[in-house]
Amino acid sequence: MTKEQKTEVVNKLANDLVESKVLYFTDIAGLNSKNTSELRRACFNAGIRLSVVKNTLLERAMESCEKDFSEFKDVLKGNTSLMFSNVGNAPAKVIKNFRRKHEKPILKGAYVEESIYLGDNQIDSLVSIKSKEELIGDIISLLQSPAKNVISALKSSGNQLSGILKTLSDR
Repeated sequence: MTKEQKTEVVNKLANDLVESKVLYFTDIAGLNSKNTSELRRACFNAGIRLSVVKNTLLERAMESCEKDFSEFKDVLKGNTSLMFSNVGNAPAKVIKNFRRKHEKPILKGAYVEESIYLGDNQIDSLVSIKSKEELIGDIISLLQSPAKNVISALKSSGNQLSGILKTLSDR
């Protein structure tokens, strides 16, 4: 690889690092071509981009971008692949599902919405992270709950004031 090619790769990686809100560092070494293709397909179906990178180029890219990735320098040993996603828990779900049949990928670390997770033991925590849409759904259901109680009380009492008060006091 020429120096210009390396510079181009580092610049592209730095740009990807800056633009991504969700980034997983994984180790997929030891997977054969069939399993690697299966993992790539699972990532594609989940809206995740999987890239295998050289640690030295990735380290240069991390140093050149605005975000602080200094905590990840220790995980850049052995083979490293990156999973870029827009949903915080999507790569963790893919990893967990894929590891039901295979030993890899192993999670080295994750950067999720400015939070840092280090080590494979964080996979369950990452799976339980809710996406923006799930959080909005939870908030809407919480806001709808009191209104549903009032509406059901109005319906059950036959629209009589005494019935409404009795139903509300029972709840």
